Amino acid sequence: MSTANVREKLLHCVVVTPERTLFDEQVEFVAVPLYDGELGILPGHSPLIGRLGHGELRTRSSSGVHHYFIDGGFVQVRANVVTVLTSRAIPAAKLERIALERDLESLRNRPTDSGFSQEDKTRAAKRARAQLRVASKA
Repeated sequence: MSTANVREKLLHCVVVTPERTLFDEQVEFVAVPLYDGELGILPGHSPLIGRLGHGELRTRSSSGVHHYFIDGGFVQVRANVVTVLTSRAIPAAKLERIALERDLESLRNRPTDSGFSQEDKTRAAKRARAQLRVASKA
């Protein structure tokens, strides 16, 4: 198989945060957590721009499946290039399960007064649970 044929069967995936480019590689498949569900992307996918929620970004390549926690942002798919712009992206292996469980427990016990609304508490708990799910994949 020629190099051109191999490239046609791959996606170029770039994950960018305000601090750095976390990921910039050729992959076979990408799954992103959209605001309203998960989206799987294969080579040849139609162009799109989507709003991301917090959850698992998953990539598959010849080196295996890799898992990351991402915290919202946007995804663009165009000409076999998947660009993820997010405020935070963390490899699953760097998520500390014990610390996340402790944070989730303190959120459960935290009162909703003193400028921390029930909505803020619910959002933070959802984010912590999403991080725990991604951490379990490491």
